Amino acid sequence: MSNDHNILKCRDDHAPVLFSASGDVAEPGKPFKLVKEAKCSWQNQDEAFGPEKLRSRIEPWLSALFQSEHLSLLVGSGLTYAVHCIATGAALPVMDPVKFTHFDAEIAVAAKKSADAAGRENGNIEDQIRVANELLRGLEIIAGSNEELKTQVMGLTEDLKNVLKGFAATILKSEKGLITSKDKECEKAFNYLVSFLMSFASRTGTRDRLQIFTTNYDRFIEAGAEVAGLHLLDRFVGLLAPIFRSSRLDVDMHYNPPGIRGEPRYLEGVARFTKLHGSLDWVNIKKSIRRMGVPFGAEKIKPYLNAPGFTGAEVTQLMIYPNAAKDRETAAYPYVELFRDLAAAVCRPNSALISFGYSFGDEHINRVIEDMLTIPSTHLVVISYNDPLKRIMKTYEKMGRPAQITLMIGEHLGDFQSLVDNYLPKPAIDRTTFRMAELLKARWGADHSDASTESMTPPAEGGTTA
Repeated sequence: MSNDHNILKCRDDHAPVLFSASGDVAEPGKPFKLVKEAKCSWQNQDEAFGPEKLRSRIEPWLSALFQSEHLSLLVGSGLTYAVHCIATGAALPVMDPVKFTHFDAEIAVAAKKSADAAGRENGNIEDQIRVANELLRGLEIIAGSNEELKTQVMGLTEDLKNVLKGFAATILKSEKGLITSKDKECEKAFNYLVSFLMSFASRTGTRDRLQIFTTNYDRFIEAGAEVAGLHLLDRFVGLLAPIFRSSRLDVDMHYNPPGIRGEPRYLEGVARFTKLHGSLDWVNIKKSIRRMGVPFGAEKIKPYLNAPGFTGAEVTQLMIYPNAAKDRETAAYPYVELFRDLAAAVCRPNSALISFGYSFGDEHINRVIEDMLTIPSTHLVVISYNDPLKRIMKTYEKMGRPAQITLMIGEHLGDFQSLVDNYLPKPAIDRTTFRMAELLKARWGADHSDASTESMTPPAEGGTTA
């Protein structure tokens, strides 16, 4: 796939359809043409087309999938990149691989092997942190009374503290970039973020709640949900310093309609939320996981680790996966529970999973998705701005279930603003549109209903079009 190619596979496409910018200025509203080798049943090879043609094909399909009995959204770093770029016009700040004062060469080699195993070209900061943690644990076991090894353990521990401190600072810098951007750009970024989230969360209260999963450590989703008035339910309990609970209770939100007693109804605008790799504001303190009150875009993380109740907490206790936990039990907690939530949410009949900005670089998540697709009534939608390492297409081919997978990849289909403007369903529970569609069909028949009206008609309760 060339960088300027877009990949679309939806509805009855037997194989992915490739198209790219035509370069024809004579038809400004139709900037695309199929690539030469593309096989497509809904577009002639030499004819130009634009977003309107694509919308009539994509939006009704997504609208139907979004009304599946169980709907889950998997968000990767692509969302953070997109929102930050809208607000600042600049790329997201990233932390380059670092130099360790102890065992740097060994850590670099092991990190490279880890990256190769995951399908990445080069090791990143997370690979380095994971390898350094494993090395530190091994050194602690064999150090004993060896003074030289003890010195190396202390040095490597200090290195890890500095690396995690820098990593946390980079995440905070990305949040600060959004919140301190110019008013107009900041408002635009939040408007797009809210529209994106509500396109998924606008489900009637009687349907199963939207499940949002993210691999991000930042809090862009939480900020967008707060602006949108979207209630997020997670495993944390409490207000001042919420504590992570292992018990998975189906806590929900209800309200009593005026004048009606004893008949509570489900509140709309509620979603379940899981951060699979932990979060910037989670800290492991006194054998429990707590969420700190770190303001969005704060300057530094350290002052909040010194707050009462977190006395003695170090930056190495931040629950940024892979964390710096010292024993196997702690290393697996709370991530085992979080990944169990993912599997329980998506691996069930009539389930649709939409991934946005996720590059399929986490084998734990990929295995869950692969298991999900063994259920015939499930469906996976992959939306991504690019696929430079071909991980998405390799995963698509490996899974071998093309009828259950929708692909929207490329600089147009996967662009955040283009997606929200053209292809996602309305970010509202619009009963009027549904009724209008039914009325038009009753009067003139389905053949005379226009595509935009048909796209808003939900399928039968609990069904999917997958």
